[in-house]
Amino acid sequence: MLAIPTLALAQEPLSLQAGQKLAQASFGEYLQLLALPNDAINPPDIQKNIDFLERAFTQRGFVTKQLANKSKPMLFAEWPKKIAGAKTVLYYMHLDGQPVVDKEWSQPSPWQPVVKKRDSSNNWHIIPTEALFATPLDPDLRVFARASSDDKGPIMMLLAAFDGLKQMGVDPAFNVKVLLDSEEEQGYPSIPDVVTASKHLLHSDAIVIHDGPRHQSERPTLIFGNRGSARVTLVVHGPKQPLHSGHFGNYVPNPAVRLSRLIASMKDDQGRVTVAGYYDRITLSDAEKQILADTGDDEAAIRRSTGIKLAELVGGNLQEAIQFPSLNVRSMAAASVGEKASNIIPHQAIAEFDLRTTPEAPPNYLFGLLKAHIEQQGYRLVDGAPSDQDRAAYDKLATLTLGSAGRAVRTPLESPLGKWAYQSLQKASLSGEPVRIRMMGGSVPTDSLVEMLGAPFVIVPLVNGDNNQHTFDENLRVGHYVEGVRTIVVMLQAPPAW
Repeated sequence: MLAIPTLALAQEPLSLQAGQKLAQASFGEYLQLLALPNDAINPPDIQKNIDFLERAFTQRGFVTKQLANKSKPMLFAEWPKKIAGAKTVLYYMHLDGQPVVDKEWSQPSPWQPVVKKRDSSNNWHIIPTEALFATPLDPDLRVFARASSDDKGPIMMLLAAFDGLKQMGVDPAFNVKVLLDSEEEQGYPSIPDVVTASKHLLHSDAIVIHDGPRHQSERPTLIFGNRGSARVTLVVHGPKQPLHSGHFGNYVPNPAVRLSRLIASMKDDQGRVTVAGYYDRITLSDAEKQILADTGDDEAAIRRSTGIKLAELVGGNLQEAIQFPSLNVRSMAAASVGEKASNIIPHQAIAEFDLRTTPEAPPNYLFGLLKAHIEQQGYRLVDGAPSDQDRAAYDKLATLTLGSAGRAVRTPLESPLGKWAYQSLQKASLSGEPVRIRMMGGSVPTDSLVEMLGAPFVIVPLVNGDNNQHTFDENLRVGHYVEGVRTIVVMLQAPPAW
């Protein structure tokens, strides 16, 4: 670990220059952390990350504990100087990262962080790492490595913020706890068990999550909720075994055709779900619609970047659309394609859905509506492969299964926690008025944290929107790192208002 130099921050603790000094003092440690592979499929690598970060938090005075989680422990840290009667905030981030394919990356290895700068033709070039420590610091430099943004960058920003508080001679205005997840990118399967086993340690009055990218405008961003995700598998059954299409075509119904028609019955040409009751529980007030519109998405640019002419008409804009539950076909299969294809009528056709849920429309509710819709199309739902009796009695047979399911949660925008976070971001902002997002489309493990700990939450993304998280050439813009450190310093010094 690199020694942290003494900084003179007492006069202007929130200045841009002070933030740059704090960032530069932490960059060496940040690069060391990025050099540790962190794919959660490899427990020994996760343990190295845990051990590194435990030393980093301990060095700054935190009391730490590795929370048992089979071969991939999570890390708990607590600031020891407790304030009697004060609120407690739990900071949640994750230390694991997505898998990598080395050859896709424009650098020697995704585990060897590099610094890049754009040339006049807008192309990225690797430059000496020493550029991170130059004065003045170029905010448009970027650090490229797996987990640079998602989520090691925010973890290091938090540590750098505590370095700043130490140099200023102050402590947080509230009690601070930290939980670093070791399997978030694997679908956070172990969070419920870990939180249940350590509920006394994690007990808090509010949860702040530093994950995900800022809004595309790159203004400071607050997210007050997230949709959940439920996996559903639909199998439409055909003949007992694949049949020769010449001998049985025009006679034996093809399950792939039936599956296609069944899926088509679930959405109209404008992309609206036609399953009865799917949207019925969702209402948006005029005030909420105005807040969603004020997000200021450049929808023409979004359509260009995604390569579509027209958006689906579920909501009046992108932010409105993601307030509703969705029904997405994530994969389909029926026999083989290409060189392995055969002239057959397949014996079954399969579709996998991910249903994005909302607090008003949880997984079991949507699954029940989908089940009723399929039955209304004339299908008999059976468990597993149909029996001979089923086949003799019913023309259309299918199996519908609910898999993993996460609930959506949301904190009111005008809640005391929301106002506290908004005012903190206003004070720290270098890039305009904060954006408030009522509920984002993706999923994070807020359902387990919020429901088990009984605390409200807010998501405060700190990294650049074009960071390429989950894919190759993931990166973090240096200017965002600096502003992230300043933002956390401001929040840590803001007395809770809830």
